[in-house]
Amino acid sequence: MKIVLFALNGSWVHTSLSIRCLRRPLEDAGFEVVLSEHTLRDRTAHVLEELYAQRADVYGFSCYIWNIEEMLTLARDLRALLPSTRIIFGGPEASFGVDRFDGMEEIDAIVCGEGEEAMVSLCQRMQNGEPFDRIIYAKNSGSLMQNEGVLYREGEGSGGILYYESSRGCPFGCAYCLSSAMHGLRQKSVEQTLADLEEFERIHTDCKVIKFVDRTFNADIKRANKIWQALLEERFTKHYHFEVCASLLNEESFEILAAMPKGKIQLEFGLQSTNRQTLEAVSRHIYPEKTLENVAKIHKMGNIHVHLDLIAGLPYEGYERFGRSFDDAYGCCDLLQVGFLKLLHGTVLREKMQEYGYIAQTKAPYTVMQSKWISYPEMRRLSHMAETLERYRESGKFVHTLWYLARLVPSQFAFWTGLTEYLRTHDERPLQKISQPDAYRYLMEYAQNAVEGIDQDTLLEMLAADFRESEHKNPPYFLK
Repeated sequence: MKIVLFALNGSWVHTSLSIRCLRRPLEDAGFEVVLSEHTLRDRTAHVLEELYAQRADVYGFSCYIWNIEEMLTLARDLRALLPSTRIIFGGPEASFGVDRFDGMEEIDAIVCGEGEEAMVSLCQRMQNGEPFDRIIYAKNSGSLMQNEGVLYREGEGSGGILYYESSRGCPFGCAYCLSSAMHGLRQKSVEQTLADLEEFERIHTDCKVIKFVDRTFNADIKRANKIWQALLEERFTKHYHFEVCASLLNEESFEILAAMPKGKIQLEFGLQSTNRQTLEAVSRHIYPEKTLENVAKIHKMGNIHVHLDLIAGLPYEGYERFGRSFDDAYGCCDLLQVGFLKLLHGTVLREKMQEYGYIAQTKAPYTVMQSKWISYPEMRRLSHMAETLERYRESGKFVHTLWYLARLVPSQFAFWTGLTEYLRTHDERPLQKISQPDAYRYLMEYAQNAVEGIDQDTLLEMLAADFRESEHKNPPYFLK
């Protein structure tokens, strides 16, 4: 029996780990397995044509919030073209709130949870003509702990980002995260993890980034330190990304991280808020002061790219209080990601929608639009500010200018919301369509009028330096 495992990724640099986790168990069971990967930018007609050409007996769709609508459309069209084929949905977006799929005859079965063992059993039943449940609640798979090695094969994901899983589960139960609906933490051994990373070195010489998808990589700090210590060796040449909890770091961690070659690893920290009442409401049991202290300590080392996350729309955090969290976090990191709360199916916060007065998008990604504490216009202002932050700070093209201005403004939140409003009132174009010279000009004009104590010559000098370093064209007239 032929099975196509289908993923729809965010962009061409991404690869799908989920379908690769399923491939080996299905092949070991004797099935012919084909991986089909596309991106959201690919035309639906082109994707459908390639799926149809496979003429598979079973299609397994890997569903996430970013692709569920496209997956449903493709499933309907594929069923119309191949009425005798079987279509299975799985993945996080299919595992919770399954009543949404009632009446959708194009979906033969839905696997909820970890699919390695459940998919094998389901496909065997389909092959043998045996009855099967439409909704399968899978048990935790033991395959992660087995000595399976790397799931990618030569040539897969070349030049892009390879995702790697060294653990499943999370020690935290944050009310906005699907990890709160899962139980238990399972981790590969240090030896197996390093063996997998060595295999990446052997078969993926042109891949530059290995991104660990572990929810909290340093949940076992001794294990994490051993792996980081090994990555100091020259045999590991990739760039490694980890999501970690800052408060779990210890002195040994800091010593190892301080010795890392610049650019070898990137650490992502989930702060989300500095409001203790907010953190308590979402069951995120961390001390924000300790988190910021440790994040700032690593950022000060200068050799590790530090990514810090905030979430707008959490309980008990209004517009002004979010601004305080923003100010608290701003100077501690290289990249400050302002995310927006999504009421995912299966999470505690979705169950408390009425209690907290949440109004969210009815379709994926279910982004919160307002709550008891923050209005829709305020959420939109934060969304516009996040775009401005990404265009200016996170692009890395205004480093000198923003370094200078940061020392003059009392509130970074006020600065960025002010710049956002200035852009929106002085140019009707969407931010992404404003030319780079105009982006420099607007920043100059805003700073000249809004920042007290500014030295005009220094401002122009910083802007000119940024333009020289990041642009390959003649400077605009105001910077010559």
